[in-house]
Amino acid sequence: MSLPHAILTALLEKPSSGLELTRRFDRSIGYFWSATHQQIYRELGKLEQAGLIRALPAAQPSRGQKKEFDVLPAGRAELTAWASGRQDPKPARDALLLRLRAAAVVGRDGLDEELRRHLALHREQLAEYTAIEHRDFAAAESPDDRLRRLVLQAGIGLETFWITWLETALAETAAFPDAGDGTDGA
Repeated sequence: MSLPHAILTALLEKPSSGLELTRRFDRSIGYFWSATHQQIYRELGKLEQAGLIRALPAAQPSRGQKKEFDVLPAGRAELTAWASGRQDPKPARDALLLRLRAAAVVGRDGLDEELRRHLALHREQLAEYTAIEHRDFAAAESPDDRLRRLVLQAGIGLETFWITWLETALAETAAFPDAGDGTDGA
């Protein structure tokens, strides 16, 4: 997925200013596709130059007014082509997994603490996702809401996976004969 497609999706859901998009990314899209304020504004400029979006005319011109954008037919066509296309799964790239591999050769100092910290973060995120599901999708009936709920359920499933995996990893490392010195116990 790319940032332009995430922005086109958000603007088709609701025409917005750059600031509103940034806030929406923080509250929803950002859970699975993050972007900084600067990246969003830079991409809005590129999308506008490419003729995929346009700034809506202001109701009353005033200095410093937020520019709201909406998607042009070419932008909808681009998003439709992208959404209906193919994309292979991407391999997982997670620094924690690499750190675990490194700990196998340089020592496990701090590893359990980091695993516990990640476990707490994933539990917090799962609680947030579950609260969103109960609050926003308790009666998800429309096809659009059902698709949005599926995205949320992917997040819930990933957090559940990480919690289970981290609990297993902590149980495994607790069983090591000498946790922390990087040796194999011999």
